[in-house]
Amino acid sequence: MNEVVQRMHVLFITLDSLRYDVAAELYSNGGTPNFQQYCADGWQQCHSPGNFTYAAHHALFAGFLPTPALNPKAPRLFAARFAGSETTGANTQVFETADIVSGFAGMGFKTICIGGVGFFNKQTALGRVLPSFFQQSYWQPSYGVTDPASTRNQFEKAIELVNAAQQEQLFMFINVSAIHQPNYFYQPGAQTDTLQSHGAALQYVDGELPSLFEAFRQTGRDTFCIICSDHGTAYGEDNYYGHRIGHATVWEVPMATFVLKKANNG
Repeated sequence: MNEVVQRMHVLFITLDSLRYDVAAELYSNGGTPNFQQYCADGWQQCHSPGNFTYAAHHALFAGFLPTPALNPKAPRLFAARFAGSETTGANTQVFETADIVSGFAGMGFKTICIGGVGFFNKQTALGRVLPSFFQQSYWQPSYGVTDPASTRNQFEKAIELVNAAQQEQLFMFINVSAIHQPNYFYQPGAQTDTLQSHGAALQYVDGELPSLFEAFRQTGRDTFCIICSDHGTAYGEDNYYGHRIGHATVWEVPMATFVLKKANNG
């Protein structure tokens, strides 16, 4: 990563509330063709650093991305320097700052946040904490959990900002809200959220990805992509519902990383 960041954009997307088992099943069944096109190795099973959005994102922004379930001591991509770290390796991009966002800004990246769930809405002091890490941050109700077109609206804003960036190197973060409850409106005829509507929401997000990826491909620079969930959601397993609880359906999350190659325009 300490070489990648010298020349690539970084696109970091959290698919808020997405469970690992749902993501993996849809991938294996061909239900998310755009993820499959770019994530040839499939989803990596990981453990979240937090069991709800606020806690998880504080850890993510400090460089603690989801921990690989089969290799918990794997070197991390990014880290804020501190003594005794067991997961900072020779290829880790280490920042002297307390968070990776300001670390990227210090390297000359333009840092942009496009919020989704309420912890990014900037409507209260609490809702301004996470967006305040970034040089530019955006939220409006159409990006939130109650709008069935939220991902399209978020990506349209992202594309606008990518197109306006000219030659600037970007660290763009998007908190995709569509999979978070309520998500029943992605399942035709459903009146309540279910595991099936959770999966249908992921399929909706998958369908919106190509336009965002193409905008980055047209910048003339490769893009390093990180796509993960911040935490999962229980739908009645062991009589648990939601998140901010210590259940496997909440802790087990998917993650994928890949390089999005710039367009060859001749």
